[in-house]
Amino acid sequence: MFERFTDRARAVVRRAREEACAEGQRPVGTEHLLLAILADEDSLAVRVLGDAGVTADDLRARIRHHTETGGSGLGEADAAALREIGIDLAAIVARIEESFGPDALREAVPAPRRRWGRRRPTGGPFSARAKKVLELSLREALRLRHRHIGTEHILLGLLREGNGLAALALTESGVDLNDVRHRVEAALRTTA
Repeated sequence: MFERFTDRARAVVRRAREEACAEGQRPVGTEHLLLAILADEDSLAVRVLGDAGVTADDLRARIRHHTETGGSGLGEADAAALREIGIDLAAIVARIEESFGPDALREAVPAPRRRWGRRRPTGGPFSARAKKVLELSLREALRLRHRHIGTEHILLGLLREGNGLAALALTESGVDLNDVRHRVEAALRTTA
């Protein structure tokens, strides 16, 4: 699959791995792919996101907020709805971290299995959601009858996956994922 990636798309994947390493996190998540896409300021994907009102600094802050608070996957609106029915999400997170440690709610990375005395990583460098995004980027390219996978296809894969931290950060910043999807497809039609 990676042989179809353009140089820019390959750079996005490399940058995503660097983002994950810089945070000390492993594996690469959807949020790292999104931040890596935003780093290539001349790409079609960044232009479309910019037209939709998305800024890299805002998304980075939103992602940092979620990763620093344990990544519960719930937004402020969700926490407010839970407060309305008498559930204090912050108190629950605090009790879980008190009982199980500070990163108890962070997605666990499986330990490598030992086989025949050698250590072999089982999960690879990408989370299940990030792998799905990369697979969906290939499907998006095929659907559009493109012979390559560019940064715009990775963005379409992120939008189509729709459940990772990247999609959550985009939604919290006021972006309609379907609207951005249509904008990307329209931009691709005008450049073709």
